[in-house]
Amino acid sequence: MESLKGKTRGEDLYGHVSAVVERMKLPWSKLANVTTDGSPNLTGKNVRLLKRIQDKVKEQNPEQDVIFLHCIIHQESLCKSVLQLNHVVDPVVKLVNFIRARGLNHRQFVTILEETDADHQDLLYHCRVRWLSLGKVLKRVWELKEEISSFLELMGKSEEYPELSDVNWLCDFAFAVDIFSHLNELNVQLQGKDQFVHNMYTNVTAFKTKLILFSKQMSKKSFGHFPPLVVQKEAIRNTKKHCKSLDDLHREFCSRFSDFKKIDTSLQLVSRPLSQDPETAPQELQLELIDLQSDSALKDTFKSLNLNDFYASLNEATFPNLRRTAQKMLVLFGSTYVCEQTFSVMNINKSRHRSKLTDQHLRSILRIATTKITPDFDALAKKGDQQHCSH
Repeated sequence: MESLKGKTRGEDLYGHVSAVVERMKLPWSKLANVTTDGSPNLTGKNVRLLKRIQDKVKEQNPEQDVIFLHCIIHQESLCKSVLQLNHVVDPVVKLVNFIRARGLNHRQFVTILEETDADHQDLLYHCRVRWLSLGKVLKRVWELKEEISSFLELMGKSEEYPELSDVNWLCDFAFAVDIFSHLNELNVQLQGKDQFVHNMYTNVTAFKTKLILFSKQMSKKSFGHFPPLVVQKEAIRNTKKHCKSLDDLHREFCSRFSDFKKIDTSLQLVSRPLSQDPETAPQELQLELIDLQSDSALKDTFKSLNLNDFYASLNEATFPNLRRTAQKMLVLFGSTYVCEQTFSVMNINKSRHRSKLTDQHLRSILRIATTKITPDFDALAKKGDQQHCSH
């Protein structure tokens, strides 16, 4: 982790990355993967960070190709922009802000929810930085729409929100609640540490297939996977528009993730070696795949172990190429989730009340906050040069 102060151009980023690699005495020829959030100063073709890294790796090992990936969670989040549901989202956000941003309104609304014994006790805020918040906000407002309508009538503000009485808008609102709920489910599946790339890409591929199913069923006036839409009388009339939205979303998912498509064959080979056809595999792996698929003991081991443990258990002399391919695929970072999580931890610790916090202290705090290793406090205490017994 490095602190960047001032400019963050491609050459500045490369300077810091290069300094860390040299300081840690890491060979550039071993670099297998770089995953970014897709910003221009990282992914530019000529003078940006990734181009400089690739050139440096080629200097030491001309045959080494670094796998550059765009965070799969970022790409999934960008896909939802094609839905064009701002006419639904904007009034909902405006409504939530009217209730939550004013103390008196908020207290009165919470009181109404308590008196009516509603399923929820409050509304949620929407923050554009938090990708999951939109789906949760839409769902909460949908479930409390009757209480919200009663509150607006009580406040004399119902005329300022005519959408709540517009059947066509409510139909689009119900569709938005459903589709964002499905997107949230996918997003949650992609999050977390220790996620293998092939599992993440499998989830995305499965979601694309679901979109095709949703579109086909909706074109036949079937809304089984869209519960809020089922109860809307105008759902059938808006079927064509909603099918187009699903088709556009599917098309956007297909157009993205091109970097993952390039390594899909290798991912499939590593994740399912027992079902791969040796003839379609790279020549250096064909004989090893045959040996692996013919060994019944290894088949049982594959079923009982995680992928990384399974490939670690293979005999290095018998399966050198297969182990090397698995190593390269299993170390890939499919997303920047770990970086984003660490950045959140940094924001919590680097508050305005700790203005004297140095970069060294911050680095130590982040290391403690993000590690899985439990310190041996007894050994550290005995090693200390100066012990304060009074403490």
